[in-house]
Amino acid sequence: MRCPKCNHTQARSAECKKCGLIFAKYAAAEKKKKEIEEKHQEKKSTIGKYLLAAVLMLVVAAATYYFVRPGAVEQQYSAPSDSFKDNSVEPARSVAVEEKIQEKQPASPRQAAEQAAASPVERARMATVSIETPWGTGSGFFVKQNYIVTNKHVVEFDQEDLQEIREKISTNRQLIDLEEEKLRELRSRLRSMPNGPGKSQLEIIIREREKNLVKVTRQQEEGESRLAQLEKDIVSPRISIILSDGAEHSAGYILTSSKYDLALLALFSYDGRELALPPQGVPLRQGDKVYTVGSPVGLRHSVTAGVFSGFRQRETDQQIFLQTDAAINPGNSGGPLIDENGYVRGVNTMILQNTEGIGFAIPIEKVFEEFGSTLQ
Repeated sequence: MRCPKCNHTQARSAECKKCGLIFAKYAAAEKKKKEIEEKHQEKKSTIGKYLLAAVLMLVVAAATYYFVRPGAVEQQYSAPSDSFKDNSVEPARSVAVEEKIQEKQPASPRQAAEQAAASPVERARMATVSIETPWGTGSGFFVKQNYIVTNKHVVEFDQEDLQEIREKISTNRQLIDLEEEKLRELRSRLRSMPNGPGKSQLEIIIREREKNLVKVTRQQEEGESRLAQLEKDIVSPRISIILSDGAEHSAGYILTSSKYDLALLALFSYDGRELALPPQGVPLRQGDKVYTVGSPVGLRHSVTAGVFSGFRQRETDQQIFLQTDAAINPGNSGGPLIDENGYVRGVNTMILQNTEGIGFAIPIEKVFEEFGSTLQ
């Protein structure tokens, strides 16, 4: 046999004849050393699991905060890049649109003076409003003296988003309950442990997990409270309309389209001056300059410029949209797309996912197609 210490070879014996190593004692020492190493690895693994659980709790807290933090929703829709195809055909005008073009709304002396002094873009800005709901912001504009058009998704909370928030809140509550149960197990284990590094280590881990749990629980309770308030607001929402001069009003009744992302608000406490429709025979052509007016990310009544890129047809439902590279940011939804003469051409509604400078508006003709009986 070979001595593990000096490599001396000899016949089997209890000790090495060269260095005097006692083989049984050496084997016992090596076994104890291996056991110590295994315990150390087990402790490292346990610590890793505890740290992973702590990180998970922080992720839960961040997710809860993301879904329910105040002002989390800046209303804007986006569409996948393969949803649209070229369409060079301009939508036909409806009878309601033609009648609206012929109709002349009398203006008050004040309104007439403002309109005469203002540029086309300034007139559009004066006709545009900011819309605030309990869950977010958007834009709209006067399409008739006491009526404002906007996007449906600005004034109606998306039910799929609401269900996602409910599920996230419910899942986080279950994780918190499981963490509390795990902490009870760790405290019970701690009481039965002898004094030493292992017990001190576990005490530190428990303290850290308790601190994380307090933080997550507080955010969870705030989230549950906001969810309850959101569900209440959805049933009876308060929709505020902020005019270009900063005056605030409450919207009256709301009509929504079952086909398009459009809604009509009534505002009888103020006589707005609507945006003009383009004259018959003045089509929008590719390359024409256009402007968007709205309240992106809280910057009320902002104006962005671009060009009309063309008519696009959505393949899922064959709806026609106006494409533009004028910036449409969160909060612009529902605002007007106007040409350089100030004629309203569409209602800004969405952007293309993972792109810059590709936005879409619903043709203004669709507003009168959907709400013509009310607007006449």
